[in-house]
Amino acid sequence: KCRDTMTNRAVAIKVNKSRPDILQQAKLEIFILEQLRRLDSDAANIVQWNGFFHDGERVCLKFELLDQCLRDYIWDRKNHCLPISEVRPILGQLTNALSHLGSVGMVHADLKPGNIMVVNRHESPIKVKLIDFGLACPASAVMPGDRVGTVGYCAPEVMLGLPYNEAIDMWSLGLVAVELATGLPLYPGNEDYDVLKFIIETQGQPPDHVLDSDKDKQQRWTFKTDQQFQRGPEAGQRLFVSLIKQMLALDAHQRITPSEVLRHPFFSPKSSLCIDMSAEISQNPVVFQHPSNLESKRSQKINCSFQNSVEFSQQVFVHTSASPSFSSDELELHETNSQDLFHGNKAYV
Repeated sequence: KCRDTMTNRAVAIKVNKSRPDILQQAKLEIFILEQLRRLDSDAANIVQWNGFFHDGERVCLKFELLDQCLRDYIWDRKNHCLPISEVRPILGQLTNALSHLGSVGMVHADLKPGNIMVVNRHESPIKVKLIDFGLACPASAVMPGDRVGTVGYCAPEVMLGLPYNEAIDMWSLGLVAVELATGLPLYPGNEDYDVLKFIIETQGQPPDHVLDSDKDKQQRWTFKTDQQFQRGPEAGQRLFVSLIKQMLALDAHQRITPSEVLRHPFFSPKSSLCIDMSAEISQNPVVFQHPSNLESKRSQKINCSFQNSVEFSQQVFVHTSASPSFSSDELELHETNSQDLFHGNKAYV
């Protein structure tokens, strides 16, 4: 919150860090904001942008000053939720915002209560505006495997690295609407696996044709169990410990041989999967299409503008290019920094 010395009015300033990648992302956000200037910010329920300036090597974006984010607004209410009579106008305004974004071919890609601002909490009915276009992009520029958004509000096609469009914003809006009415996120979780598990338990699994990225390779898909799915470096550590135990067996006859060491899952490119390939295969083989090669960092946004009001407890992802390849019998996965959620074989009749 600052005072504009030329107009003597209070404004909101978004200060971007001076790292080269952040500066590049700030330039992209300015490009998006320039396109949105064609819209009436009040009529479109989108924050008004008033240009930018430099503070040393930092790029500072200037916006109209709004009241508080929707997350804080509902937290201040009784039971941390809103009655349907208040949800209705908010939902209508946000739908209007998405409609206007679509009219100029834009995807917000990070819709959540923290990126929705109440203009004035003391006015009735409440008016809201959409903010933070640091991850926004033209819908025409979206490529399969691009990773944007905050875990918990991402559409399943985003988490799975499938082609998507502006419909991802509608998915996020649906989750926001539920959270406004109940005070709780519909699909909580800090990892893709946890969120997708909630989605599948409540709505069922996405159809096989949706999960197929290669239309020439028809797969049968089911979701991995908790035992089949392993997270992060812990999987490699467990395999390492398993190998060491076999190398240090007290009974020499039980000690692992060099050839067995080389065949140990610890040395497999897919070692992070920890899948028991001898497990019984059901009529629906357990199958996975890996979303894309993801890089994640906790406690910060990646490749997007930083500001003091950003939710640092959330995880935001961006993608690096990678594509799965198929062997004759099963889906072969490239080793990634994130964990696979499904795995699979072709379906044979």
